[in-house]
Amino acid sequence: MPEIVNKQRKIKINKANLQNFANTAAAEISETNGRNFTVAFISDKRMRELNQSFRRKNSTTDVLSFPFEADEFEIESESADFAGDYLGDIVISAEQARKQSEENNLDFEIETKQLILHGILHLCGYDHETDNGEMNRRELKLREILKISG
Repeated sequence: MPEIVNKQRKIKINKANLQNFANTAAAEISETNGRNFTVAFISDKRMRELNQSFRRKNSTTDVLSFPFEADEFEIESESADFAGDYLGDIVISAEQARKQSEENNLDFEIETKQLILHGILHLCGYDHETDNGEMNRRELKLREILKISG
C-alpha cells in the first residue's frame, strides 16, 4: 500500500484523502504491479536542495520521483522481498503545489493529486522529456479516470 508522509509544517495536508487517492491511483495504474511507494510532502527549501543534488538545478520544483533500485546486498538478502515490492519515492513541495494550484485556478488537493499521479508515472518508467508525449497522453487519460482533471 502507498504511504503518505508529511515532512513540512507550512501547508495543511489532508493525509487521509491523499492516502485514499494514492491507493486508488496505484490500483488503476497497471504498471505499478501492486508495488508500494511513498509520497512525502516537503518544504520548498528541502525541494531546492534535492533538485540541486540530483538534477544540478538550483531552483525548486513541484515533484521529484526516485525509482527504487535494489543494490547487490539487498538482492542477495532477505530484504529482496521488500525490494521486489517497492516502487520508489515521490517528493512534493507543498509550497510549490499551493502556488501552482493558485496559478492554475485549481483546488489545492486536486493539484497535489495530479502531482502524485505524475510522480507515480515517473516511478513506472515514463519520462515526458524523452517519450514523444506518451507520458502526457497516459497522464491526461488517467486524470479523467481518477476524476482529477483541471
